[in-house]
Amino acid sequence: MYEAMMIAATGLHNQQRRLDTIANNVANVNTIGFKSSRLDFKDALYTAGLTPPLARTPEGNQQKGHGLMVAGITKDFSFGNIQRTDGKLDMAIGGEGFFAVQAADGATLYTRNGSFNVSVEADGVYLVDNEGFYVLDNTEARIQIPQFANDIRVAEDGVITFIAGEDETTAVLGLYTFRNLTGLLSVGDGNYSESAASGDRLPAGDARVLQGVLEGSNVDLSQEFTRMIRTQRAFSLASRALVTADEMEGIANNMRR
Repeated sequence: MYEAMMIAATGLHNQQRRLDTIANNVANVNTIGFKSSRLDFKDALYTAGLTPPLARTPEGNQQKGHGLMVAGITKDFSFGNIQRTDGKLDMAIGGEGFFAVQAADGATLYTRNGSFNVSVEADGVYLVDNEGFYVLDNTEARIQIPQFANDIRVAEDGVITFIAGEDETTAVLGLYTFRNLTGLLSVGDGNYSESAASGDRLPAGDARVLQGVLEGSNVDLSQEFTRMIRTQRAFSLASRALVTADEMEGIANNMRR
C-alpha cells in the first residue's frame, strides 16, 4: 500500500511541475526571443527484487520502479515568428546563433533577443539590450556608437555601419553558437550562459542578421494546451490512485479489528 501511495505522490508532485512549465511557456507567448521548455520524466526509486535471485540479464531483471522523477527540462531552440518593427536598432538572427552581451558582473551571456537600445554614459554612447547589458562585437569589446551618428545600417553578415554625416564607422556583431544548444544554462530574461554540457562557443558562420525585425516567441499555443490537457488528466489519475491506495490501507487496518 505504501508503494502505491508513493507512486501516486510522485505523480502528483511532478505533474504539478509540468503544469508550471506549461504555464511559464504560455505566459511568455509574446516575449521577444523566448524559447519554450519541455519537462521530461523517467522512472524513479528502483529497487531490486529479492526472489528469485536471478542474474542481472534482460530475462532476469527483477527491478521495479516506484513512481517517476524529472529527467530534465529541454529547451526548444527552433526559430520563432518574425515581427517587423522597422526599428533601426531592432535585429533578429536568421538561423542558428546568439548575440553576445556583457552582464553587470562582467560575464558574457548569449541571447536571441535583438531589441537593442542606446545607453549614454560619461565615456560615450553604447549599444545595449533591454536589460542594460552591453552588446559585444566579434572581439568581445563593447559596441560604441559614434557621436552625432544619425543612421545605422546592419548587413546580414553582422557588420554595423554607423553614419554621421559623411563619416562612417563600422563594428561587427559577435555572433556565436554551440555544439549542444540544450546544454546552455538559462539565467533568466532570455539570456544563456555556456556550460560544460554546451561546450565552448563557436562562430555562427551561417547566421544572418535581419534589421528592423524581431524574433518572437516560439511557443505553440495549440501544442501547449494539448500538453496541459494531458497533464491535467494525468494529475487527476494520480489523485484517484492516491485516494484508492488510502482506502485500501483503511480496509487493511480495519481487518485487524
